[in-house]
Amino acid sequence: MSTGSTGTEFTIRRKVLSFLGAKFHIYDSNDKLIGFSKQKAFKLKEDIRLYTDESMDEERLIIQARKVIDFSAAYDVVDSKKDKKIGALQRKGLKSILRDEWIVLDGNDGEIGTIKEDSTGMALVRRFLPLGKLIPQKFMLRDADGNELALFRTHFNLFVHRMTVTVYPESTISPYLILAGGLLLVAIEGRNQ
Repeated sequence: MSTGSTGTEFTIRRKVLSFLGAKFHIYDSNDKLIGFSKQKAFKLKEDIRLYTDESMDEERLIIQARKVIDFSAAYDVVDSKKDKKIGALQRKGLKSILRDEWIVLDGNDGEIGTIKEDSTGMALVRRFLPLGKLIPQKFMLRDADGNELALFRTHFNLFVHRMTVTVYPESTISPYLILAGGLLLVAIEGRNQ
């Protein structure tokens, strides 16, 4: 996955009705499958493995919770090919009750950005009104200086949870770490529904 001069866009899809764990398909902007993940049901400590395709022969990323059931959970993101931590994503527990917020960390746990839901007002509508879940979510990834690096957008569909991730060309954060952020947003949202 390369950001190139025009940026990168990919889509994460999760089937809504999945009883034995969620399945995620990741497609590039040409609708070509570039990743697959199967989330195990009933796990106390999240451990998401991203593979290059549905055969699950070639592992690409590991997204693993540091602790069992943690409200402000931190998830390490490891490049499986290099066996190297490329960063982490940590949910801002109390703040995320009203408006989802995540801290993006580098490989040494230094803060390099934040992912925030579009607005507190819309977040409250989504959480507390009966049909609020039908309103698509938007999240923005910004660096420490407030520069916009990526946009995460959900799309309304009753049968497939779909998120489009647009990585801006000026992004200084690994596209794999951004992909992990999108995958976590879709996985956590799916578990909360």
